[in-house]
Amino acid sequence: MKKPMTMTQKILAAHAGLDYVEAGQLITAKLDLVLGNDVTTPVAVKAFKTMDIKKVFDKNKIAIVPDHFTPNKDIKSAEHCKMIREFARSKEIKNYFEIGEMGIEHALIPEKGLAVPGDVIIGADSHTCTYGALGVFSTGVGSTDMAVGMATGKAWFKVPEAIKFVLKGKFNKWVSGKDLILHIIGMIGVDGALYKSMEFTGEGVANLSIDDRFTVANMAIEAGAKNGIFPVDEKTVEYMKGRTDRELKKFEADEDAEYSKVIEIDLSTIKPTVAFPHLPENTKTVDEAGEVEIDQVVIGSCTNGRMSDLRVAASILKGKKVKKGIRLIVFPGTQNIYLEAMEEGLVRTFIEAGGVVSTPTCGPCLGGHMGILAEGERAVSTTNRNFVGRMGHPKSEVYLASPAVAAASAIAGKIVSPEEVL
Repeated sequence: MKKPMTMTQKILAAHAGLDYVEAGQLITAKLDLVLGNDVTTPVAVKAFKTMDIKKVFDKNKIAIVPDHFTPNKDIKSAEHCKMIREFARSKEIKNYFEIGEMGIEHALIPEKGLAVPGDVIIGADSHTCTYGALGVFSTGVGSTDMAVGMATGKAWFKVPEAIKFVLKGKFNKWVSGKDLILHIIGMIGVDGALYKSMEFTGEGVANLSIDDRFTVANMAIEAGAKNGIFPVDEKTVEYMKGRTDRELKKFEADEDAEYSKVIEIDLSTIKPTVAFPHLPENTKTVDEAGEVEIDQVVIGSCTNGRMSDLRVAASILKGKKVKKGIRLIVFPGTQNIYLEAMEEGLVRTFIEAGGVVSTPTCGPCLGGHMGILAEGERAVSTTNRNFVGRMGHPKSEVYLASPAVAAASAIAGKIVSPEEVL
């Protein structure tokens, strides 16, 4: 009789050529995609060159996306991009996306159809776990692992234990996937899922949009997780239409699969939530926030820079003005999203409200550029981390929130719920 497995165990077993894998087991698995960016790929390229290997394992299964410091902010970032540009050209890597066709990597990869249900993906960026929204096992790795992946098409893993999140009900107005994942991290802590798989299931999953799922999976790492993963359903299949001609593989957890913990969440009980400095677990609902005055609002990133995020923000900002003295910066996730936002009039809405719209880039999320905070300044941001100095000066503060709360806060000049400005 076959032993029961979680969704993650099944995907890893299939890619390791095994009938069964158990938590804690060390395996070598075949990779469907190896990903890097402008910060991590230069280190991987140097490691790759020490292996004395002339070709990458598959020029179609590697993606390199300069997004952290692009458009290049200084000489060093320009040199980094030049190095990986030349590497991509010399190895004939097909999926190299830079200025003009670029995007923030974790928004761009799904958009391009490069993450397909049932895949195993590694990326030299911790938020590679985003693709779990599509039923993919995807996880962040170091640059050396990226180099080995580019050379061999394989990676080793310790099979993670899993926590099962059973979702029921549906969100109330102005509540989104960002509020859900902040609520979960606030509940279990930043190491609450350490090296575990966060598997989301239950009838409530059907009420989450694909964009909600991207946001939740993206921030699984903020709970310490190895990966976050959602089942493949009609919304997944619909999202993948026209993006790939590859087969969509659907892996489902067995009914009696073993989990280290089972957590039930009623989506209707989730309220707009904010993570206070300096950890994503330091959460409060907006109605508990008190009077927190701010200097800057950032809407975008690999967490919340998709069309639905921009639409929600624009619906609140339309016909209103950002409070005098508040800086609003909007970062669409990809060039396609930027174009669609222009065509829908969202860019005009942001600009008329008193905000600025940037080219797709990670930019301020990691204190890279275009939005650095000075000492003592506070930002409400739709990004994923609020560590000390994350967006600039060590004595600045970052408050993580949804696009709805961020937009409302830009109007009010302090952290508020959308209802307070509408």
